[in-house]
Amino acid sequence: MFEVVGATLPVIAAATYYFGVTAFLVIAAAVVGAAGTEWLFARDRGWSTLRDGSGLLTGVLLALTLPPGVPLWMAFLGGVVAIFLGKVIWGGLGKNAFNPALVGRAFLQAAFPITLTTWVAPLGGTWHVAPSTLAPPLMKPSVDVISAASPLGLSKFQHQSTDLWSLLVGNTAGSLGETAGLVLIVVGLWLTIRRVFDWRLPLATLLTVALFSGVLHWLSPSSHPHPLFMLCSGGLLFAAVFMVTDPVTTPLAPRGAWVFGIGVGVLVVLIRSWGGLPEGVMYAILLMNAVTPLIDRKFMPRRFGGKS
Repeated sequence: MFEVVGATLPVIAAATYYFGVTAFLVIAAAVVGAAGTEWLFARDRGWSTLRDGSGLLTGVLLALTLPPGVPLWMAFLGGVVAIFLGKVIWGGLGKNAFNPALVGRAFLQAAFPITLTTWVAPLGGTWHVAPSTLAPPLMKPSVDVISAASPLGLSKFQHQSTDLWSLLVGNTAGSLGETAGLVLIVVGLWLTIRRVFDWRLPLATLLTVALFSGVLHWLSPSSHPHPLFMLCSGGLLFAAVFMVTDPVTTPLAPRGAWVFGIGVGVLVVLIRSWGGLPEGVMYAILLMNAVTPLIDRKFMPRRFGGKS
């Protein structure tokens, strides 16, 4: 857990460079909400995962999926929901069916859809704090004068493309952890070399998105973006490194990992191409989390001499 937390530091550094101290504030609020909730229920239930870093990691990953201008109280609430609904009610670490960070993100998306789809333009300055970040609890946040559309939103609703270099270096609007593609690629390769996760999961996801979106682009270039854009835009690279690879909510068998990754990739392209929202990574992973037990039941190797 702590090695993965350490791997998020370059992503946090990139977010801070582009979005200023706001990134630290949002991450701190989400971490306090997640770790505080875990500590509260760990006292009563006799189990504690604070020391292994899972609560810290959940808060950090949740924060990195949020817009830079999200109010701090929303980030805190997301951390609370991520731990309580994403882990506590399932019985604790290792028993949850869904990725806790994405559970918190899905709750915020459903409860505050406008705020969660309002993006802040990057490079506002190191000490820049978006006005909406400090909004009081349950009060309507002020609209930031430098708000901007994300590359996926520009592509889906305005048919405007974003150059590949901007997607790779992070000079685009989006969630805190999703904009710097090159940083995410390097971090993913490092975690793969360290064998922190099953390499089949991100590879299957990215290959499926590339192939499926490539076919659609070949059939209708004017309606479907280039596969490189699909790979580098939105939260796909971040999810491939930190969300798809969650060992608790993904299949254990190698063949099951391929099925899971392919399923996520297909759903991402379907939602992005024909869904009402420009992004579909979160929903794709949560849907595949739901069928993970079925995938394990089908592909887990049987003991020699065991029954089918």
